[in-house]
Amino acid sequence: MTPDTHSPPPLFVDLDGTLIKTDLLMESTLLLIKQSPWIVFSLPFWLLKGKSYLKARIAERVSMEADTFPLQAEFVAFLQEQHASGRELHLATASDIRLAQPVADRLGIFTSVLASDGIHNLRSEAKLAAIQKLTNGGPFDYAGNAKADFAVWDKARQAIVVNPGAGVESGARKRTHVAQVFDDRPPAWRVWVKETRLYQWMKNLLIGVPLLTAHAFNGGSVLAIVKAFIAFGLVASATYLLNDLLDLASDRRHPRKCRRPFAAGNLGIAKGSIGMGLMLIAGLATASCISPLFLMSLLSYLVITLSYSLYFKSYVLIDVLLLASLYTVRIIAGAIAIQVEVSSWLLAFSMFTFLSLALVKRSSELVAMEKLSRAGAKGRDYQLGDNQIISSMGTAAGYLAVLVLALYVDNPAIQHQYQHPRRLWLLCPLMLYWVSRLWIKTTRGEMDDDPLVFSLKDKGSWWIFSGMIAVTLASI
Repeated sequence: MTPDTHSPPPLFVDLDGTLIKTDLLMESTLLLIKQSPWIVFSLPFWLLKGKSYLKARIAERVSMEADTFPLQAEFVAFLQEQHASGRELHLATASDIRLAQPVADRLGIFTSVLASDGIHNLRSEAKLAAIQKLTNGGPFDYAGNAKADFAVWDKARQAIVVNPGAGVESGARKRTHVAQVFDDRPPAWRVWVKETRLYQWMKNLLIGVPLLTAHAFNGGSVLAIVKAFIAFGLVASATYLLNDLLDLASDRRHPRKCRRPFAAGNLGIAKGSIGMGLMLIAGLATASCISPLFLMSLLSYLVITLSYSLYFKSYVLIDVLLLASLYTVRIIAGAIAIQVEVSSWLLAFSMFTFLSLALVKRSSELVAMEKLSRAGAKGRDYQLGDNQIISSMGTAAGYLAVLVLALYVDNPAIQHQYQHPRRLWLLCPLMLYWVSRLWIKTTRGEMDDDPLVFSLKDKGSWWIFSGMIAVTLASI
């Protein structure tokens, strides 16, 4: 290829972490393990035959949605301007050609694609050799993001640095002229706060319910509840990371979940996996400081969560029953932490209440999909036509919770626990109003995906909860 002296030299563009904000090897490996968990034992043997061989074997076994990969938008806009001006652009990546080519086809701006092919791993010096062969040793510019790109920048006329890792930009400047730097990454602390879903820790307030119902207000019990809250929070955050890793494809298709750090490419799979492991270890260690039985309850929560994320999430009704059980497990764990028994009344009330909330979650997803004119929720076994029956079941479950509450209030065995037990009847209309209000908001499309978090942020729900607390205090 003979360069035109009146036009800029060809620009070679890296793929992973540069053009797209993800790592295709990590993502395709994760997808393969999700599809066939036992194949993880084959990965080391493939790697022994070379990294390019590993990439090829993975690529031939997965089907990825290239049109959903998160792009570095500002950099892509720059490339489109360069292409429109007549500049020659080439995609040069260490990813397998079967994964790289669909990305190039999506944008339609690249003259050619240089990629790994099962024999040659096009990284660092190997990538430089392929570029120099294509340019016949002529000048070229290169856009990259990692230290592996230093070998290419050593020979490049100019460097374009995109979302650089630590020390990458300074390393590029030592090797060649850096023409431009593109960086659209949000602050790391903000990414981790969003991904670990710290606001979801509010669900763990359910751990304190046995403390209230048993009237066990003492220093030891309160400290145990605080430890339990932290332990559940850490483990829950770890499971959120795992869930998001497993749901990358469906999250990118979702109108709101596409902004989650993994789906948006703001948190790398490797870093996220390490963070997940550390939080899981810290949570289990904290639980072991409370009691062995509490640790078992937390492990039960973890097993249910993993079975939901890995398998049962796509099964109609089983998924909502498991979601409801996760709420109830928190209450049981709280009772174990302070060594009190959970009454059958509380278990029955929580079971129906949380089943209603779990159905709200599914119904809200279907309402969102209906607005986007989609047939159903991706990654779920629900269709838009199911929403009517889901709403009916959810409303019925909520009203059954009110019935359990009414039977509890009418139970002679609890009369001696309150000075004014008849005042407790006021809880029933308040609960009826709250359940009905949640479902009306759901059918209107005003409900967040998580109804419990919505309730804790909703001003109307706060008024209802305040009223219920006031009624309870007035009855004591």
